[in-house]
Amino acid sequence: MKIVVGSDHAGFPLKATVVAYIESLGHEVVDVGSHDDQPVDFPDIAKDVTSLVMSGQADRGLMVCGTGVGASIAANKVKGIRAAVCHDIHSAHQCVEHDDVNVMCIGAQIVGAWLANDLIKAFLEAEFSTDEEFRRRVEKLTAMETSAE
Repeated sequence: MKIVVGSDHAGFPLKATVVAYIESLGHEVVDVGSHDDQPVDFPDIAKDVTSLVMSGQADRGLMVCGTGVGASIAANKVKGIRAAVCHDIHSAHQCVEHDDVNVMCIGAQIVGAWLANDLIKAFLEAEFSTDEEFRRRVEKLTAMETSAE
């Protein structure tokens, strides 16, 4: 898979570790920044991550910020993006299996490198369920996006 990774300045220290780990799993990484620890606005990074996912230039996205919350809010503003904050392994795989999440957000101030790697592995190995109940629910989410326009 091709994975787009972005971080703000709070997530920057963890980003190099997660990029290396994703590559070690055999995935290609597109790093859209931040490229240093200078302050940057997470909505700008979210826009870069989500545009590559929505255009098909990346299969999934990963955002690393302080808590993951701001990144998730920003990413979810983009039609077609389903972003989730994941700080436990169950959520990291179930968000894909049940909700077809395409962007995972993690907080560098919440999780360390080992847990971040475990979350990423669970997220990238997960596949959206073929069960009708989950497909129906995601279709309803898509309908909600359309009706909100």
